[in-house]
Order: sequence, then structure tokens, then C-alpha cells
Amino acid sequence: MNMIHKYKLNGLYIVLDVNSGGVHVVDQLTFDLLDYAAPPFAEECPPEILDALGQAYTAQDLKDCYAELKELYQQKILFSQDEYEKYARFAAPAPIKAMCLHISHDCNMRCKYCFASTGDFGTGRKLMPVETGKLAIDFLLEHSKDRKFLELDFFGGEPLMNFNAVKEVVKYAREREKEYGKTFRFTLTTNGILLNDESIDFINAEMSNIVLSIDGRKEINDRMRPVVSQKGSYDIILPKFKKLVSQRDKNLDYYVRGTFTKYNLDFSEDVFSLYEAGFDQISVEPVVCDSKYSYALTEEDLPAIFAEYERLALRLLENDRAGKHFNFFHFMIDLDAGPCAIKRLKGCGCGNEYVAITPDGDIYPCHQFVGIEEYKMGNLEEGTFNEDMKYEFSQSHIYHKPKCRDCWAKFYCSGGCNANNYQYQGDILESHTLSCELEKKRLECAIMMQVVKKIEGQPETAVSTAFKHC
Repeated sequence: MNMIHKYKLNGLYIVLDVNSGGVHVVDQLTFDLLDYAAPPFAEECPPEILDALGQAYTAQDLKDCYAELKELYQQKILFSQDEYEKYARFAAPAPIKAMCLHISHDCNMRCKYCFASTGDFGTGRKLMPVETGKLAIDFLLEHSKDRKFLELDFFGGEPLMNFNAVKEVVKYAREREKEYGKTFRFTLTTNGILLNDESIDFINAEMSNIVLSIDGRKEINDRMRPVVSQKGSYDIILPKFKKLVSQRDKNLDYYVRGTFTKYNLDFSEDVFSLYEAGFDQISVEPVVCDSKYSYALTEEDLPAIFAEYERLALRLLENDRAGKHFNFFHFMIDLDAGPCAIKRLKGCGCGNEYVAITPDGDIYPCHQFVGIEEYKMGNLEEGTFNEDMKYEFSQSHIYHKPKCRDCWAKFYCSGGCNANNYQYQGDILESHTLSCELEKKRLECAIMMQVVKKIEGQPETAVSTAFKHC
């Protein structure tokens, strides 16, 4: 299917050739003509196009522009053919390369929007025994087959509530990786309450990445992220996060991750609040939840959110011009290369290349499926694993998702989040509409920013973090 997507943003007329990924900055005549000109192109500009646009442009200009578009089509630069669908047949069960280890199903915070039922995923508060963690390492080593580099994320709840188990599992993994000739890359996600000198030193020594949860401005964070006593967490965690980052090797990854809700539709203020607090790797993401909650984002919020994303993009460009660059993860995109074809089709690998393990040793497709019994894939202690379900997830790519096939953003979002699709649309193959609209707007802003940087000769910061370990 020949597809383009065109939009106007920041005074630029931008045209994306969907299948090739080519981005074109055009004039208004070309932009308007593309409403009428599409394959198959006629020998000359059709009379109906001249009639439709004749009051705005001269006939000769329209004819010349039409001829240029036809030439771009013939050169396979515009309206190019889909060269990706042929790779869909290669989508198959793959070695497991990544695991989310739920080292703790307990938490010392009571975040109001928590998808994990304030830490226990609706299954009761518990900590993972060290032996279960070791079984998880063995499972990953065995099921990774010929994959050399493995990723493991210590998750919760709050992982530092089971810090001793984290240390023991890391120690065990380091011992076993040598036997298998593999390398583990560890990540830990923390709310920061229990950070101290010992845990900071350990994290900075062993964790290739660290995710620090904080929502931005003090009043925004404390409204949604209180501790158990319902007091705000901002003043507790901010100094600890700053200390951890200040002591962290610059070659190691980290980012602060926030969530915005209906209560802070001016979320660019939270992004810049985190930057001004000293962080340069920032993600502030939309809450995904049932619309019954007062803080939920709904379709009526989309115009305000779209305007705020545009505002944030312009603020980031101004910041870059002033030599004050920082990374905002939802605007990081690679227009020149990006992920491989298979990765573009299937996205995160949920349930196929990636699984989550609970404290009881239960196996799920990812952390957001935990507690959904019909998606339990097996159990470590019982030695069970549902290969049929693994195959099902291996086939959850964009050519099996009806809404994705005709969507201009499909090669960037790769079909969205399977868990959100299931929880809010009832089917892993049925894309979550609200998430799709937000993703498309972020992509428009990200593409525009890269265009501006090329025009202005700024250094490009096009790193696709979601796929950099592809």
C-alpha cells in the first residue's frame, strides 16, 4: 500500500513517506496538491485538480508541481511500496532475551494511579525468595538459546524492599553467565524511598540502567505519589535521586520517569522542573487507566495534550539553541536508520522475547499482564511454560492488527502495547485508541524537531532508545 502522512507544525509543511521513512519539507502548493495527487499518476495534471486549486495557484505551477510529484513517485521516493510485509512471515517464536523480575510485590508508596494495585498486583503482598530469583536466572539462561546479551529488570512494587534478594540474584547471575558465555545487563526501577549509600553504590556498580520514578513538580508529584502515611514523597526522594545520578558513571544509563494525568495537562512544566532539578534523561508519560477515575485522560483531553506536546517540542528546540540539551524520551527518534525490519513489525517482544516472573515463580508475558490469570504462561517451580501462548504473542505484529495496517505511524510504534490493548480494548490485536492518538502526536513533534535541527545545522540527537538493544 502506498502511504504518505502530511501535517503542518511550527510553520513547516512536512510530508512523511510511510513505507520508506523519508521525510520531506515542502511548500504550501505541494502540500495542498497532495490532497489530490496520488498514484496512479496521469500523464499530465488532471483538469479536476486544476479546477480545484486554480483559484489559489496558476495552472502552470500546478502542472509543474504535479510533474515533480510524479517523478518522485517513479523514483520510489514518494508513495513508495511497502517492503516490510514480506518480513512478517519471519515473525516466529524467538529466544527469550529479557525478563522483568518482580522481586517485590509490596511497596512503601501508595501512588493513586498505580496499575499494580499499589504494588501487589492484586495477589497479596509478598517478596520473592532468593531461590525463586535463581530459578528465574536459570530459566532465562536456558531459554535465551544463542542470544549472548540478556536483560533483566528488577521490578515491583518497590525492589529495594527486597534489596538482599536483588544482591543475591545479581551475584548468582554473574556466576552463571560465565558458564554460559553470556552477559547480563541489569536495570532497577525504584521510587527512591529506601535509597541509601549502600544501595546507591550497588546500583551504580551493577545496574546498566536505573529508572527513577518521580512526577515532576513537587505539588504534582505529591498529589499522586504519597507514601503509606499519605504524606508527599518529593522531599524524600529528590535529594536521593540527585545523589545517585551525581555519583553515577556517565557511560551508564539512567532516567527519571514521571506520569502525567488530567491534573497536570501542562506537563511540559514537569519536564522542565526535572531538568532544572539537575536531570538530563527524562520521560514523562501519559497515565493509562480506566476512564472512571477522575485523573484519567480521555478523548476530550486530546486537544490540550496535543497543544502541550507542541509547546514542549518548541521549548526543547529553544533549549537546544541555548546549548542546554537534555533527552526527552518520547521525542527521541532515528530518521536515518532506526530498528531492524522485524523489530519494526513486532515491537517490544512481549510474551515472546520478553517475560515477567512473579514472587511465586509464575510466568507472564510482561509486567502489565501479571495477575491476569488467562495470560499466565507457566511456573518456574512446576517447570511449565506455554509455548502456544508464546507463539500467539510472536504473531502480534502490525500486519495482524487491523487498525495498524493502514496507520501512518505503524513502523514507529509497532502496534503499541499488547497489555493496554487487552485491558482497554479486550484483545491484544485491537489497538488502544487513546494511546494511538497520543503516540501519533508525539511522532509528529519528534519528526518536526529533527527537521528543524537539519535545517538549522544543529547536532542531531536521534537515538531510538526503545530499540537500541535490538
